[in-house]
Amino acid sequence: MLITCSLMGWSGWALSATAQISATEPAVMPVAALPGTDAPGNSYTRTLKELGKSYSMTLKGVEATDSVNFDVRADEVVTAAQVTLQYSYSPALLADLSQINVLVNDQVAASLPLPKEEAGKLQTRTVQIPPQTITEFNRLSLQFIGHYTMQCEDPLHSSLWARIGNESQLSLQVSSIKQPNDLSALPLPLFDRRDASPLKLPFVFAGRPGGPELEAAGILSSWFGALASYRGATFPASLTSLPAKGNAVVFVSGSESTTLSGLPIKEATGPTLTLVSNPNDAQGKLLIVSGRDGADLKVAATALALGGSAFSGQSVVIERIDSLKPRRPYDAPNWLPSDRPVRLGELAKPAELNVSGYNPGQMTVALRLPPDLFNWREPGAQLDLKYRYTPQPVSTNSSLLVNFNDTFIKSIDLPSIEKLGNSDSLLAMLKTDDSLARTSRMLLPLNSVALQSRLQFRFMYDYIKQGECRDIIIDNMRGVIDPDSTLDLSQYEHFMAMPNLGVFKDSGFPFTRMADLSETSVILPNEPGPAELSAYLTLLGRFGDSTGYPATGVKVVHADQLAEQRDRDLLVLASGNNQPLLEQWQSLLPAKDEDAAQYFELSDLPLRLRNWISPDTKTNLREARSSFRFTAEDGSAYLTGFESPLKSGRSVVFIASARPNGLADVTNALLSGEENAHELQGSLVVVRGKHVQSLVAQQDYYVGSLGPLRYLQWYLSQNVIALMLFTLLGVLLLASMAYLALRLRAKRRLGQ
Repeated sequence: MLITCSLMGWSGWALSATAQISATEPAVMPVAALPGTDAPGNSYTRTLKELGKSYSMTLKGVEATDSVNFDVRADEVVTAAQVTLQYSYSPALLADLSQINVLVNDQVAASLPLPKEEAGKLQTRTVQIPPQTITEFNRLSLQFIGHYTMQCEDPLHSSLWARIGNESQLSLQVSSIKQPNDLSALPLPLFDRRDASPLKLPFVFAGRPGGPELEAAGILSSWFGALASYRGATFPASLTSLPAKGNAVVFVSGSESTTLSGLPIKEATGPTLTLVSNPNDAQGKLLIVSGRDGADLKVAATALALGGSAFSGQSVVIERIDSLKPRRPYDAPNWLPSDRPVRLGELAKPAELNVSGYNPGQMTVALRLPPDLFNWREPGAQLDLKYRYTPQPVSTNSSLLVNFNDTFIKSIDLPSIEKLGNSDSLLAMLKTDDSLARTSRMLLPLNSVALQSRLQFRFMYDYIKQGECRDIIIDNMRGVIDPDSTLDLSQYEHFMAMPNLGVFKDSGFPFTRMADLSETSVILPNEPGPAELSAYLTLLGRFGDSTGYPATGVKVVHADQLAEQRDRDLLVLASGNNQPLLEQWQSLLPAKDEDAAQYFELSDLPLRLRNWISPDTKTNLREARSSFRFTAEDGSAYLTGFESPLKSGRSVVFIASARPNGLADVTNALLSGEENAHELQGSLVVVRGKHVQSLVAQQDYYVGSLGPLRYLQWYLSQNVIALMLFTLLGVLLLASMAYLALRLRAKRRLGQ
């Protein structure tokens, strides 16, 4: 892709350059004070659990350390900090020799004594942290140093322990820093990767948007959704109303800027991106995407999502974008490639695959699998593991443990030098490199695994006791997973029974099959309001999180343009009776509106104690057995999936609510984590507030394809009658061939 533009404030592009950038110096904005301090500013508190430590820290041995990471937004500076620890420790510790050290970025902030009289009790203590030790990216470490005797001691004695609860809190006092209006900082300040909070970014339309304007907005919401990743992202939409506080993205087409009070922008002469301060909030920023029409807005949005890191200055005009290279199915940057072996070095940084010490932490490689891998009768994905370790002189139980999604896969023995034999070649190799390179091959079963999976490695070294006063731990043990290790999914084909709202929730499938959503059309009501627009933008953000790529190919249309979307997957939004397809497709919808009440047909899915959907169609088939009707006065909403009536093999996901605010409940359910992780599945789901109930899991069509022989095997396994007929046909064919062969042989004998 080639982007050509002219800038106000920069001369880096091949064409023109003039400069205009705010020269305002950063300013500190005091607000309030942290309790117990005199420093001004905003304050917030996070527990260690919220910072990612899902378990209490248990520190064992004469010296042990555990840590958590925390970041500070780019537009904030820390003026005061403190950590409130909840901890306990062994009654056997010597108070004069034992302590817990609090470190920030490897600098000691405090040392906590461990008096004998308080041992074994849960204690709480607040430690002040010097703010000058805190930077943008930080590590809070808790180090335990323990001794139980003045004589020779066992460094791994069971009495050497301290436990720090993950309810311990880190509190920061911050002051805001006013940021310049410079596009080179994007996505800052609209999105800051240092902030682990969910992203909530308003989108403002200067007038009622048409299809191209909404496609431009979808490109940016999917881009921000990809950036937000695990945090989650929502995009409240509004018409002609700027937010009273904070940041926003504003879309202005033609002369619509006159409808936004206080918005300082001139009429655009082409696709334009401008960063200005929010007239309602001096700390907030507005990213204005403007142009002569909707096509210009799409050009500007695409340029920002795919090449915005090269922009600079307060405003930039995009002159042209060369055509984008077409995407291929399943090539989403976030998805594990399924057409070739993948190096683990592509999935994790080399530093994340190195550990040290006798009891090192677990190494985790995140995997996001394509959702429609056909794993029927597949033994598993092949992992060719290459690793290196420090061989011990003598050991009996050292091993490398391999887990997949916390499920044990294999234990690989790590033989000592004694077991390997003191050959000259081995000793010569260890003189040049004290680590020993090894390989192992194994299969990872993919049956019913999570789409967002984890490949886990842990080196476990045997600790050999040398005897009294000779036991000492030397930190010379190393373990490395070679980045050239490969995981291969290429033997898997893509084939799945549909509809399946579980994979829609987890990955946006089937829409995300193309990373840019180039085979997806979104059908909105003829006059969508803020609720429908917010739902659309949030869904696109969820798709961007799944693929890691902006939705540059999505189409936004209305029901009267349906015939043109024949060869596309359809996402339909409706609230109340504002969607004509509610009437046109009434026979296809398992939920029907009848006299202000909703009518549903049920299967036995709600009665089944299952929280996943198998690739086996027979296992999933739970046909309608009963029905019920209710009046949706509480704003209930439903999701349903079915095959497109326009073309076989294409999918429709229909999201409808009796009231506009019900669509927000659906998007919240799709973004939720563990709470609703297993409830949203099947082909029909009802959402009432935070309550999610799956009603039907009837699957009646398929997406993807199989090879002829593979399809025949699978088809016969699913249809007993067809298998019997095929077997009978085979027997008849063999009998006919035998009969003809015997007749021919008889004729030859008679002829002799």
